Formats: sequence, structure tokens, C-alpha cells
Amino acid sequence: MSEHPETLNVCLVSLGCPKNLVDSEKMLADLAGDGCVVGSPMDEADVIVINTCGFLSAARDESLAVIAEALEHKRTGRARRVVVAGCLPTRDGEKLYEHGEIDAVVGVNNRHDVLAAVRASKRTTRLDDYMPSAAGAAAAARFRLTPPHTAFLRIAEGCSQHCTYCTIPSIRGPFRSRLPDAVLAEAAELIAGGAVELNLIAQDTTGYGSDLGGETSLAWLLRQLNELDGVEWLRLMYTYPRRFSDELIDAMADCDRVLPYVDIPLQHISDGVLKRMGRGAGRSQIETLLANLRSRIEGMVLRTTFIVGFPGESEAEFAELLDFVEEFGFDALGVFEFSPEPGTPAAEMPDQIADDVKADRAKRIMLAQQQIALENNESVTDSPITVLVDGVDETGRCFGRYYGQAPEIDSLCILTESRPAGTFVEGTVAGYDGYDLIVKPS
Repeated sequence: MSEHPETLNVCLVSLGCPKNLVDSEKMLADLAGDGCVVGSPMDEADVIVINTCGFLSAARDESLAVIAEALEHKRTGRARRVVVAGCLPTRDGEKLYEHGEIDAVVGVNNRHDVLAAVRASKRTTRLDDYMPSAAGAAAAARFRLTPPHTAFLRIAEGCSQHCTYCTIPSIRGPFRSRLPDAVLAEAAELIAGGAVELNLIAQDTTGYGSDLGGETSLAWLLRQLNELDGVEWLRLMYTYPRRFSDELIDAMADCDRVLPYVDIPLQHISDGVLKRMGRGAGRSQIETLLANLRSRIEGMVLRTTFIVGFPGESEAEFAELLDFVEEFGFDALGVFEFSPEPGTPAAEMPDQIADDVKADRAKRIMLAQQQIALENNESVTDSPITVLVDGVDETGRCFGRYYGQAPEIDSLCILTESRPAGTFVEGTVAGYDGYDLIVKPS
């Protein structure tokens, strides 16, 4: 930290997934700790930082659009520096630096260098892609961007699955569990700051502890977190079906604060497509896992995602997926159209699917899921429900979520009467508005 740092107004734009949001919170904490004023809008900022996503082409396009907006503020307004951080620099850093107007690029694994990049007096690049070991992945202060009562808790970095369509291992490096003491310390800090809901995230949460040895596993970690005073909801996200053990299901069933909710991206159900994706689990294993989750954990809510239009996906394979969606009835579901990402094996596979076919298949899946969601909402009308209140939206509606709705991802509960944010409210489902439930407090 500099002895007498200049007070800089900093605008930080966080793009992409919750993993990126946690990175942004840590960057903001570093900046605020050094005397920067964080939270400025672009037109009032001395320095603009964009924490980018580079996972898919659509995400890169969004990142480039925000970068262009920031550079326009630099040309015509107050901004003196534009710093581009996150996944996009790790993927395309040299191209960004060659742009000329960008003052600094900072790779996703060099986020600790953002403060230096913001305060630098010349153009800089930090793309060494330092990969900390588990021992180095200690807790760091966070400037929270989520409401105080809910937080994301990242338990690991990177991914070693190497699915044939995915760029994450090349961007974020191999899988690295955070040390248990660091995870538990950060959880306690978040709870002390008012968090009653902790959402566990990583590229592959089910891999937790696989690189640490001993008894450390995700099941073990859940049991430790479940003992912390103050936390009410523990939510498991970004799980990988091949790694989902019986031990983990038992831990979820035993721990009263672990929600009966699982985010488990399946990506497909046809054995042929799953094999080409390199997923490591076939239809039989997936169906057995899903059946176990529903039968052994009361009230289980299952969210998943699928990819349509993967190279070589035949009409029969797509029909198999569509039938599976209609028959199984997921509580929540998202669909991605396959994006051929440069450098991945899938981008070079034969039998690429036309864009219009991919779009049609995605639409058919979502229409099927829409019907399922509406039927589910109809079935819970007049039922009791517990809602964690998140706040009031721009229209004045008080909203929150029941345990089957993850923050920033799933649908909402709309309350007919306002209640304070961060409180749990007992009520009755009075109806629904599309995907959202209408809840009348008791």
C-alpha cells in the first residue's frame, strides 16, 4: 500500500458468473483498502476496471462492448485509465494489449495485481497466470456486491475435467481446492457480516478435496459448514454428475442447514453426445444419480443445463434429450446453443450443426420446460412456503426466494406485502406470474 495514495474514483464492472463476482469483490476490497473510492459510475470515474467473462462468444461480445463503452469515456470524459481484467485477458490478453487504448490487462489468476494496474502511470500487462496451490489459496477480504444476507463462497479454483467444448481449464487452470481452514474462516467472516445464506461455488464443487488427500471432501466440508452458528441456508451449485458420491448424498440428507437443492449441469442425456463431450458419465449413471437424489433427500429441487446442437447431434439424439426433459420434469432448466470455441476439440469436430437448427432445438427444449414449470407452480398454489426476502425491485415489488430458488439464477417469489430484506417470512403461495410465485405472508 502506498504511503500517501492519490484518491481515485474507480468504476468496476463485473461480468459473467458468480465465480467472477467473487473475484470482483476481492478486487474492490484491495482498491478500497488502498484509499480508492469504489462504486463510481463510468462518467464519474478516474479509472474504469472491467472484470470480463470469456467463456462463450456471446460473453466475449458483451465484454468487448463494455470495454468499448469505457474507452469512449476515456476519450471524451474524466476517465484516465481503462483496466481489463478476468477471463478475457487470460484468453486474448495480447490482442487486447495491442489495442493501444487499453491501459492494462490483468489475467484471471493475477487478480491480486489489479491495484497496481489501477495506480500505474504507464501501460502495463500482467498475464503470468500465476496458479496458486491449495496452500496458497487463502481467504482474502471482499467488498460485497451481493445483499448482506446472501453470499457466494468459492471453495476451489480451476477445473481438470477437460470437456471437449469448454475453455475453462485453459483460462482458469487445473482444479485446486482451497484449504479447509481458509474456506471455514471465510464462511465465518461472511456470516459475521450478516450472511444467512451461503452458496457454494467452484467450476466443479463435487471435486472439492480430491487434491488434498485424507478425509477432506465436499461431504466432509458440508458437515463442517453445517455446524457454524448463524448460517441458515447452505446451497450446493456447479456440481459434476460423475463425482456425485453416495457419501455426498448422505451428508446432504443429514445436514439440516444444507438445502435440498442441487445445481447439476448435465449437458445432454444421449450416450453418444455425452461421449463426444467427454463428460465421463452416461445416461444410466445420470438417471441413477437423479433417482437417488429425489428418493433419499426430501423435497429435492434439481436445476440443470443442457447444450443443444453439439457436433454430430442427430435428430434422434435430440429427440432423446427432449423426451428426457419432458419425462423427468426438472424444477429449473437452462439451455445453451453449442458455441464452437477456438482451441477446443469440439470446435474441430465434423458434422457441425447449423445455427438455425441449434436455435430451433433450444426453443423446443425451453417450451417443454416452460410447460413443466407452469404445472409445478400450479401444483404448489395454496401451499405453505418460507421465503428469504431479498429486497424491493424498481417497480416497488418486494421479492425473495424459497429454498428452491438460487440467487441471480432462478425465478423469484413476489410478496404481496413488504418485509425487511434478510428476514425469513412464512406465507402461502397465492398464485404465480409466469415462472415467479406470488406469496402472501402469514
